[in-house]
Amino acid sequence: MAIKGIIFDLYGTLIDIETDESMEEIYRGIAHFLTYHRVYLHRWEVRDLYYQIMKQQKEQSGEEYPEINVESVWNTFLRQEGMKVATARKKLARTLAHIYRGISRKRLQLYPSVKNVLDKLRATYRLALISDAQPCYALPEIQAVGLDGYFDPIIISAAYGFRKPDPRLIQNALEIMSFAPSEVICVGNDMFRDIYGASMLGIKTIFIASNQGKQSYEDVTADYAVSRFEDVLTGVEALS
Repeated sequence: MAIKGIIFDLYGTLIDIETDESMEEIYRGIAHFLTYHRVYLHRWEVRDLYYQIMKQQKEQSGEEYPEINVESVWNTFLRQEGMKVATARKKLARTLAHIYRGISRKRLQLYPSVKNVLDKLRATYRLALISDAQPCYALPEIQAVGLDGYFDPIIISAAYGFRKPDPRLIQNALEIMSFAPSEVICVGNDMFRDIYGASMLGIKTIFIASNQGKQSYEDVTADYAVSRFEDVLTGVEALS
């Protein structure tokens, strides 16, 4: 069958991002912010409780590749600290997630040639996005780098409770697009999460060797490999 769609990974493929969740400033800032909501914790108490709830969420998921939901983590955090009103708690949980991400984020930018390549591809193919990410992070960051409007659908793992290489994420995208696996190409920077995951469904793959992601995985080989994003065009042509 002819190729009709291209499914992209986000971070490490389209967006060059760096975060540091070990920064003391994250937990100090959140601890100080929480005092205005009658929650009084030391910065390290904030950190330890956050990671404890995250660990519990993963353990309770029952998934082979579990994905946490940071808004749910903060919601549980606030409930345990005595915030009883669900609507207020939900709103504050998202704010805390944004504060956490905003302080921890050190770099957010597109890789070279991303927009130029996407503009050329979307003239011929339907573009979709599948990311191991949080909706409250990824959707605003997609807008921030100017990629809103390029992808339909956008599949974000935290909304499902599992992450790549679980094939159900790609299957959900294929169902929405009404495409067969033979009608799409998957493009990603992680040989395990992106390339192995797609290959389990028999999908053709393009591997981008970026500054992030697993560069190799046992017995897994992409159908096409590039080191510059602009060469994705050549890869799509070769696999089509």
